[in-house]
Amino acid sequence: MRPIRLLPFALAAAAAALCWRGALEGQTKPAAPQPFQVLESTIPEMRAAMEQKRLTSRQLVTLFLARIGMYEDKLHCIVTVNPHVLEEADERDRERAEGHVRGPLHGIPIALKDNVLTHDIVTTGGALAFDGYVPPYDATVVKNLRGAGAVIIAKTGLSELANWVAGAPTPMPGNYNAIRGFGFNPYDPRRDPREGSFDGRPALQTGGSSSGVGTAASFWAGNVGSETSGSILSPSNQNMLAAVKPTVGRISRYGVIPITADQDTAGPMARTVTDAAIMLGALESPAPDPNDAATKTCTPPPGRDYTQFLKADGLKGVRIGIPRAYYYDHTDLPGGHGRGGRGGGGGGFGNGLTPEQTRVMTEAIAILKQQGAEIVDPANIPSIVSQDPSQNFALWGQCSGVNNSKGKDTDCSVVLKYGMKRDFNAWLATLGASVPIHSLTELREWNITHTVAGAIKYGQSQLDISDEMDVERDRARYEADRAKDIRLAATEGIDAVMKADRLDALLFPGASGAAIAARPGYPTVIVPFGMVPDAPTPPFPPGFDAKPQPFGVAFTGMACSEPKLLEMGYAFEQATKRRVTPPSVP
Repeated sequence: MRPIRLLPFALAAAAAALCWRGALEGQTKPAAPQPFQVLESTIPEMRAAMEQKRLTSRQLVTLFLARIGMYEDKLHCIVTVNPHVLEEADERDRERAEGHVRGPLHGIPIALKDNVLTHDIVTTGGALAFDGYVPPYDATVVKNLRGAGAVIIAKTGLSELANWVAGAPTPMPGNYNAIRGFGFNPYDPRRDPREGSFDGRPALQTGGSSSGVGTAASFWAGNVGSETSGSILSPSNQNMLAAVKPTVGRISRYGVIPITADQDTAGPMARTVTDAAIMLGALESPAPDPNDAATKTCTPPPGRDYTQFLKADGLKGVRIGIPRAYYYDHTDLPGGHGRGGRGGGGGGFGNGLTPEQTRVMTEAIAILKQQGAEIVDPANIPSIVSQDPSQNFALWGQCSGVNNSKGKDTDCSVVLKYGMKRDFNAWLATLGASVPIHSLTELREWNITHTVAGAIKYGQSQLDISDEMDVERDRARYEADRAKDIRLAATEGIDAVMKADRLDALLFPGASGAAIAARPGYPTVIVPFGMVPDAPTPPFPPGFDAKPQPFGVAFTGMACSEPKLLEMGYAFEQATKRRVTPPSVP
């Protein structure tokens, strides 16, 4: 494992923070202002402090670096700290002093998932083959963030290549990569002690492939994640964050390591809905990106300002559907499939809540009613309750692992494994001669050659089943499966129930709606809300008690409905304010 290079930053940060505090405390006339507290601080609070000259961007970055120095060894949520971060902060301070404020994130530290390309910071995707690699260009989202004044502070941990490396027979655990190893959840930053999973993985899952750990721990203001099917929503749920999984195409994917353009999107993860809304506007381009045709899908709001939709009374009169079957209540699937499904079409997220989760969602629904929402319950999704096994979304999984290699993939969608072959190779082609490998095949071969170095601790069955696809000869199969994805998830899924019941949103428990919304690329806003018991199976050994885990609520709608979803999410957040600071990083 390559050691993260944090010590110089940690020492400098701690020293600077202490000196700054001492300078302030040493003043007697006038009374010294209180040092700025970054723990749980919001983007508007940081922005106000800099506007009022109580704080500089350098000081803000230094305070965050001090927290990184204190807690990173416990959480392992960073792959690389930006070696130029203090220089970037100084430049933002100079611009502010000259009266030039770039945008709503001017001087604000933001982290990037380590699959987002930066021309001046190492970008690895967590893959050992890219260790030390500095790309030749910035992703469009990076250009947009810097255009809005953001300071890029670090690259976050992730499941290697967004968790498309190893499926069955030895699935790679979430938030593991060959560069940095495992990341840990700040709500329980211990290793799993069970014999069958004692490989260094966390006792409490961090969720998905976009690390929200550093945002939950107040290492920065917010982070940019990416999602193909759950990798923004799941880590946000597990780390008690607010987040927006945008409509596919609202934010450019150019320069983000792909799985498939059919479902990939970047998106903001933050501690409040307001922060997520500010970041969403900064990530979105003012006009379609010529490098990503999908960016024509949605029209940005005036000024790309999503904060105009944040209204405390935003739940009054809205119609919210409760998809009881499968997502709240256990539902027997057709064909005798019981609780599960062939291939896990629900993404492992469905078929009933525990009693504790039910209690949390019952309370959430009651609050929505109190705030003026009209609840439609049940609002079951037609493709979920279909009694035809071939037309039931819960039984239509994504092909994954050796069990779904060619010849064994008739009952699952090939969209992800096909897309990874098509789009990963296309992405590599944008990097020119600088890239260490030039095709998915070369990556697989490199991994095999470097197995002893830890390149593929859990194998690479996902890469294998992708590389066996032929982009030309398998196109017809891909197109048929893509059409079925859209039909079951949208036409006979989300679209059908929302139109029939005239809904503004569906309310999903936690990240359970991620898979069905991902297929057509629909948006979701998730909001922190409750805590529920962690009940691992098999249980932890005696004396090692499981800690409670976060559990949020998610508002999902049809394409380009982010403004309405943010309105509802913000109103719910303001009525509840249930986010709890992780106890391990006070």
